Amino acid sequence: MQRLSVVIVCKNGAKVIGETIKSFSGLTDDILIYDNGSTDDTKDIVKQSNARLVEGAWEGFGKTKNKANALAKYDWILSLDADEAIDEELKESLLKEELTDEKKVFEFKFKNFLGDKWLRFGEWGNDKHTRLFNRIKIKWNDADVHESLLLPKDIKVISVPGYVLHKTAANFSEYENKMQNYAMLNAEKYFKQQKTSGSLKMFFSAIFSFLKNYFFKLGFLDGATGYHCARINALYTFLKYKKLDELRRKKL
Repeated sequence: MQRLSVVIVCKNGAKVIGETIKSFSGLTDDILIYDNGSTDDTKDIVKQSNARLVEGAWEGFGKTKNKANALAKYDWILSLDADEAIDEELKESLLKEELTDEKKVFEFKFKNFLGDKWLRFGEWGNDKHTRLFNRIKIKWNDADVHESLLLPKDIKVISVPGYVLHKTAANFSEYENKMQNYAMLNAEKYFKQQKTSGSLKMFFSAIFSFLKNYFFKLGFLDGATGYHCARINALYTFLKYKKLDELRRKKL
């Protein structure tokens, strides 16, 4: 066992949370699921597992994750989402790590899936994120969406062998709904930051998003799934700036 806490903030993750929890078997004795009002079977699944369930209010991604981290047993936090399991190679790598240096954070490669399709290219290809850190030294920022870790200048980023297995969505419809929700949240975030938008930015940003992900990042090599990912990400970009423009106009 490793002296780290797995911390997952989730809501309505019944389709994936059981498999995710199982992937940590043998890694740690502290798996904390911080639930924000699930109405599906998430809480029942967690209660029947070796994880512990804590329920709390939603305060935006950054603030909620920090609140959940404070409830963990250990200072070393493996921060993941309900749809992010780990493979055996990553588990073995984590068991071998000496978690003694607070100035180190650990970065993982991600395998992102849409349905059963591993997205090797486009927006989701070559993906990696820092997800293991010491809470004494590192916190999340307070962003409502697309939160990020506040990393001091003296931090060392260590790459760890293995993969996080991210089940992005079960199908195109679920993925589109998910991205539309993120578009609304990001528009509100940009509005608070006093960013502006307009018709030109709305359309050309969406067009560039599609070209970048489908052609420049070789999304077409993922076949039909690559096309739909690029299309949905372009729609997300369009809706984000459209909603931002609407919020700005309401204020005038």
